[in-house]
Amino acid sequence: MNLTQLHSVYFLGIGGIGMSALAKWFKHRGLAVGGFDRLSTPLTRSLEALDIEVHYEDQISQLSQKYKEDPQTLVVYTPAMPASSQLLKFFKVGGFQIKKRSEVLGMITRDHFSIAIAGTHGKTTTSSMVAHVMHSSTQGCSAFVGGIMTNYDSNLLIGAEEGVVVVEADEFDRSFLQLSPDFSVVTSLDPDHLDIYGDADEMTKSYLAFIHKTDPEGQILLHKDVSSKLGADLLRKHRTYGLEGAQITANNIRVEASKFVFDYVGAVEIKNLHLALPGFHNVENALAAITAALDRGVGPDFIKEAIESYRGVKRRFEFILDRSDLVYIDDYAHHPNEIAALLKSAKKLYPEKKITVVFQPHLFSRTRDFYQEFAEKLSLADEVIMLDIYPAREQPIPGVDAHLILDRITQVNKKMASLNDFPTILNASNVEVLLTVGAGSIDTLVPIIKSFYT
Repeated sequence: MNLTQLHSVYFLGIGGIGMSALAKWFKHRGLAVGGFDRLSTPLTRSLEALDIEVHYEDQISQLSQKYKEDPQTLVVYTPAMPASSQLLKFFKVGGFQIKKRSEVLGMITRDHFSIAIAGTHGKTTTSSMVAHVMHSSTQGCSAFVGGIMTNYDSNLLIGAEEGVVVVEADEFDRSFLQLSPDFSVVTSLDPDHLDIYGDADEMTKSYLAFIHKTDPEGQILLHKDVSSKLGADLLRKHRTYGLEGAQITANNIRVEASKFVFDYVGAVEIKNLHLALPGFHNVENALAAITAALDRGVGPDFIKEAIESYRGVKRRFEFILDRSDLVYIDDYAHHPNEIAALLKSAKKLYPEKKITVVFQPHLFSRTRDFYQEFAEKLSLADEVIMLDIYPAREQPIPGVDAHLILDRITQVNKKMASLNDFPTILNASNVEVLLTVGAGSIDTLVPIIKSFYT
């Protein structure tokens, strides 16, 4: 398929973070773009503001004639679309070109020099950092990121048509195997999505396959822990980064005025970098972003300015309130190691304050697979308020609920709650540093909590 010969593109599940970025990319290129999603959200409304047609009923009657009648319409769908979808059936029976989102993203990367960032955690922040540094330089870039970049209020950046493309490489459903990277980064490799992979070994094999898809003349950058885990199975030359025992590292890390300050040490040294996004793990993410930018010829002075101006991704250590009497942070963390990094960062910034965590587990299968690890990491908090599991695409699993985690948390100050309980809970709690944590519907609490305290 030649993407340059398309006239129209229709998206099934257009409101997803990855799908919406593709929709905006095609719209920018002058194509007719439309799509279906179940719910109206800020993302779908942002698409409608760009004159992208969005409808919310899975009915053929909702389709514009241009999508029905043009056999060259490309139909892009997400695996979350059920096989029973009337629209999906219509396009299949009609013989339209139907591709998964990952396949289309793969086509785009094959046509450009692409920097692909993978990892069970850290990939969204790192890909947005790479995108911001490249975009801030004279080179620019296009970028497809799995979150809303705070600097741009968007999940998409559009640069020169033949320029560099930065893409977040998603391991879910093995999507990242559709990519053709010239520069690959793997930030972490911990067991996850075991409902897809079955076990950790299968997931590791997919990561190896992703790494080996890197262009033979390209570059591979791995967190030193990833390199250690892959060991002898890693047949490609690569570089490592990390805070200890890596080829690329950070020195003189300290906190100044709530910012992490450090020196980059690699092929060159860049001193006194100021990163507003807290956490040692984000210093590591910055090491990867800086290395990718240096590889593309971005100068150290540009990089230093860009790192200082980087403001992160919404729902990644996002400060909702930052006052002397109350700090409120919202975060997407949904894996035990992400929660550990989040809590360690909060404790580093606020060592004398009480840390209260509101956590919503995401997926029954993930809870079943990691409930002990979740309990261990959440025990680092001073207070834990647990919500019910957010099921997303899953049906309940007998015997699996949030109490599997809650009952094993060693912190005695813990309780169950529902989303509707929060005005009462906040009235009764002595909150100093509050974190809402999870990948489900917990973000609906953010305006409620913010309004309570303002």
